[in-house]
Amino acid sequence: MTLASSIINPPIKAILSTFLNIDDREVSRIPMQGPLIIATNHINTLDAPVGFSHLHPRQITAFVKSETFNNLFLKLLFDAWDTIPIKRGEVDFNAFRLAEEALRSKKIVLVAPEGTRSYHGRLNTGYPGIVLLAIRSGAPVLPVVFYGNENFKKNFQFPRRTEMTIKVGRSFTIDPKGASLTRNVRTQMTNEIMYEIARILPEKNRGVYEDLSKNKKEYLSFMNDDPAGD
Repeated sequence: MTLASSIINPPIKAILSTFLNIDDREVSRIPMQGPLIIATNHINTLDAPVGFSHLHPRQITAFVKSETFNNLFLKLLFDAWDTIPIKRGEVDFNAFRLAEEALRSKKIVLVAPEGTRSYHGRLNTGYPGIVLLAIRSGAPVLPVVFYGNENFKKNFQFPRRTEMTIKVGRSFTIDPKGASLTRNVRTQMTNEIMYEIARILPEKNRGVYEDLSKNKKEYLSFMNDDPAGD
């Protein structure tokens, strides 16, 4: 946690509460320090300020598309949150190196496998970058989702406060079980992570991962306090 983030997070949280009614009771289940990878969905621009302010004072970083830093205000904001610029459309080795360093420093790295905002609130197909980060670092993965903010634009026009919820799932590690990390294996691992994200979302928000029975659970090893099959 940077000094800047400790200064800006409380007022941001207060401002958000004027137009969002956020149920964050499950945030207490998130460890106070890493190494930990949070696997999350990505609906709209509210995800970041809600996430950083409501998970405060945990030391959190996240991947943010590099184009965001072209805007001076957003650059100042995301620098205060100590985020990691990442180039989209390619394997950004420097971004992954910084994420691994953050995990070694016992920080929490927030990753949205979808890679971009959905706006409609339903899960889109995930990308496998999170798999490589989890395997290389050995850090556990914890699904944490945000939902309800897909209704913000509609509610803001009336205006009325938008109901938003933060839910926390079961933590796990990825165990390749000796398998070569081929494209198919990485895709399978990614799908298993995405189904765990979907599992804690309302059915209407699960998108392409709506059918939870398709989750093979082949490569996920659930933590002792979070047994699989709940």
